Amino acid sequence: MWLAKREVSVLVYDAVQLEGINFTLPEIQTLLEGITVGGHKVSDQQVAINQSKAWEHLFKAIATDTFEFSLAFANTLHGIAGEQEALAWGRLRDGMVSIAGTEYMPPEPETLIAEFERLRKELDDIEDIYDQAIHAFLRMARTQFFYDVNKRMGRFMMNGLLLSKGYPAINLPVKKKLEFNQLMLPFYETGDERAMNLFMRSCVEPKVIRLMQ
Repeated sequence: MWLAKREVSVLVYDAVQLEGINFTLPEIQTLLEGITVGGHKVSDQQVAINQSKAWEHLFKAIATDTFEFSLAFANTLHGIAGEQEALAWGRLRDGMVSIAGTEYMPPEPETLIAEFERLRKELDDIEDIYDQAIHAFLRMARTQFFYDVNKRMGRFMMNGLLLSKGYPAINLPVKKKLEFNQLMLPFYETGDERAMNLFMRSCVEPKVIRLMQ
């Protein structure tokens, strides 16, 4: 938690950069201090602020031992992370969506509650905490529980699982964006998590591992 809180500006910076929003790290640090940054769209600033608020909510839930991998918690967190950005925020999608670059179609909306419950039960059967957390992220991204902000939500819930057990968070750095996109497309098609699991593990910062040791 301490390490993640120290790096929250980097977490927000990488997240918005992955969405194609070109804030610099100093601009993100300034924005998170409550000072607006000129030259950027209001909607882009909203995305960055939402990311920061979602991290704050997650940190508070973990600190008060109220984080849980549940649909209710995911909806609440999405209501913060997706505010004014997603077609609807704070609730599951009620229509079909598609994923650019792949023929794979996510499940129909009437199956989403059952899909989330199935995912929750799958996590109970996975012993390794990183396998468990990465599986949560990948399944949430592939199922597309919401109209938008699905990958970011998956990463929030993934890191909630890790931080609540005392393990370092996984940050996806923008420098690995191309590799991430190249690996995600075949994952969407097949559901095979092996390559993505190795990739996500590689995103844990070596300095963080050294500090934990």
